[in-house]
Amino acid sequence: MAQDSIEPISTLPRGEFAFPGSLRDALVTAILDGTKTTTTSLLVEHRPDHDPQEDVGALEAVLDSHDNVVCVIRTTAVEVCRLADVSDEHAIAEGEGYADVNEWRAGHEQFWSSPEFVEYIGELDINDDTQVVCQRFTVDGRYPVKDLVAWNSIA
Repeated sequence: MAQDSIEPISTLPRGEFAFPGSLRDALVTAILDGTKTTTTSLLVEHRPDHDPQEDVGALEAVLDSHDNVVCVIRTTAVEVCRLADVSDEHAIAEGEGYADVNEWRAGHEQFWSSPEFVEYIGELDINDDTQVVCQRFTVDGRYPVKDLVAWNSIA
C-alpha cells in the first residue's frame, strides 16, 4: 500500500472501549479531546497465538455506544507487564481522572470483576502477577473525527 494511501474505515478492526453505556461515552470523549492516550486490557482477552506487541502501527476504528465510528486510532506502543508494574504515567494517561496507579488499579479491578466483564470473559483471579497489555495510541488525523452520540440520547 502506498505511504499516502489510507485503509478504508470499513476494513479496520473495531475498537470498543468498555461496554456500551456511560463508561464508553466517557472513554470515547476522553479519546476525542486528547486526554486519553493509553488503555489497558488483560492479556487473556487477546488471542493466545497473537503477540500484542505486534500491534504497534495498527489502526482501529473507535466505536461509540451506538456502534458509530467516531475516529481512528493508531497504536504507537505496547507493553505487556504484570499488573503490579503498571506505571503512574500510564495510569494517568488513561484520561479517566486517576491521580495515580493505585486509584487506576482499583477502578480497573472493579471493571474486571463487573458482571458484564465476567459474562464476557469469565471470572478471573486478578492479582499483582496478572498480565496486562498497556497500549499507547494517538488519533490518526488522516481519518475524519465525528461527534459521539451519547448512550442515553434518542437517535
